[in-house]
Amino acid sequence: MTVLKVPVQLLCLCFVVTLLAPQIAEARIRRYKWEVKNEFKFPDCYKKLMITINGRSPGPTILAQQGDTIIVDVKNSLHTENIAIHWHGIRQIGTPWYDGTEGVTQCPILPGETFTYKFVVDKPGTFLYHGHYGMQRTDGLYGSIRVSVPDGVIEPFSYDYDRSIILNDWYHKSTSELATGLSSNPFVWVGEPQSLLIQGRGSFYCSTLNSPNLDVGLCNTSKPECSPYVLTVVPGKVYRLRISSLTMLSAINFEIEGHNMTIVEADGHYVEPFVVKNLNIYSGETYSVLVKADQDPSRNYWATTNVVSRIPGTPTGLAIFNYYPNHPSRSPPTTPTTGPVWNDSDYRMAQSFAIKAHQDYIIPPPVRSDRVIILLNTQNEINGYRYWAVNNVSFTLPETPYLIALKENLGHVFDQKPPPENYDMVNYNIFMKPNNSNATTSNSIYRLQFNSTVDIILQNANSMKVNDSETHPWHLHGHNFWVLGYGKGKFNPVTDTNKFNLVDPIMKNTVPVHPYGWTALRFRADNPGVWSFHCHIEAHMHMGMRVVFEEGVEKVGKLPSSIMGCGKTKGYYRP
Repeated sequence: MTVLKVPVQLLCLCFVVTLLAPQIAEARIRRYKWEVKNEFKFPDCYKKLMITINGRSPGPTILAQQGDTIIVDVKNSLHTENIAIHWHGIRQIGTPWYDGTEGVTQCPILPGETFTYKFVVDKPGTFLYHGHYGMQRTDGLYGSIRVSVPDGVIEPFSYDYDRSIILNDWYHKSTSELATGLSSNPFVWVGEPQSLLIQGRGSFYCSTLNSPNLDVGLCNTSKPECSPYVLTVVPGKVYRLRISSLTMLSAINFEIEGHNMTIVEADGHYVEPFVVKNLNIYSGETYSVLVKADQDPSRNYWATTNVVSRIPGTPTGLAIFNYYPNHPSRSPPTTPTTGPVWNDSDYRMAQSFAIKAHQDYIIPPPVRSDRVIILLNTQNEINGYRYWAVNNVSFTLPETPYLIALKENLGHVFDQKPPPENYDMVNYNIFMKPNNSNATTSNSIYRLQFNSTVDIILQNANSMKVNDSETHPWHLHGHNFWVLGYGKGKFNPVTDTNKFNLVDPIMKNTVPVHPYGWTALRFRADNPGVWSFHCHIEAHMHMGMRVVFEEGVEKVGKLPSSIMGCGKTKGYYRP
């Protein structure tokens, strides 16, 4: 037997390295059993038929560590509706069929069925889950995903306690009624929300309902479930607040009275820390902020949400920042904060510009792209019906999900003509109300070369109202992208490209395009599958503001039969 002689110094060095190396725990399997059903609730004191998970909305928080496998058995106990659940921010590497996007990656879960999602959370951070069938997110089908770093790994900031808070807007009408109005001629807009929820709780002023025939049980301010959400803090401690937005329509500004917030994470990526008085957040975004409980502990403080980027028609959302041992229901002695001016787009854009990758966690983007796709955000009318569209094309879903159709070679079940890569950039006036009577609908998709680098330019324009350009938060499934820049007016492919941030751009999965402005992002088409890219405003996506990317489908493994059963796959076995 040969004996290998190793110097004592090297043995000592190896021992020290072993002690200093992170002790990575073995990945675990975390299993959840959920029942999705309808229940009458009073989240803002007004009675509504909601969609709950195990009787709750928001649903249970998924807690995991990087590398863990998540298994969720979802039973659809809705009486008449299908469901699908999207795991927002989870890239689904190797499991594109569990992205939870009805019509794109799976057939919906039918009433009475149980469907099992199984996927790996491959990176730490703050993520979400929510319904992705119709507009069910608006009825309460949503929750948080919190993924911690592996044992032994240290984050670039420290805190004492970790809390998740979802911000939402709330409608008293059901999503079926709202969606029907959007799809009708004449068009019926959803209007402004009736209230703003903080972690599922809000307050509607029942006294505004003056109908003499009003059911006395319809609105009840004494319901404990609509008392303000309370965040209890210990004086002197630092809190990591994972702030997420799943609004149906509204851009939100979040503020804690008298306390600064330090932004440290965005969509699962570390941010070079910077301090803000309040946080602008758009539907689908997630942020971690650090807040120190360093104010007068003898009183409580308001935490508030207010609508920005639209004329506010909804009362301020209220929660209580409760200093222990004050009573949690003790109202602060001050008037709630009302946030910044709603139409100050420069203020909101300045915050977008300020978000950069942490200097120790910069992932440089590719220096150049292989393909540039420019997407004009427009409103249209087709045969008297109102739509939102991209490059004058309004998206419609096929009966057979794309992933199944492409992988199983089921034939031409969707339009094979490629969608437009840009718009008439020379002649189109983004500041004028358009006459988009020549718009079309289509279910065609963008086919991306696998492993190529793609630039997306989101160009905002005027809607079909005079002097109106809305903020659109766009979310990309299956990827993180580099945010290369924002700008005002019409994007110039020559001069604006030279301004791209290639040094320390943040990576995200959701990004706003501001009124009459543009946003540039870059991503690698390196995740085999079919992925949705859409405005995260439910009403806008429902009205066609969406595209789909295909990349490397030939590399996708065998599809589970459980995702089939609709369109051309009717009659396929579903276990």
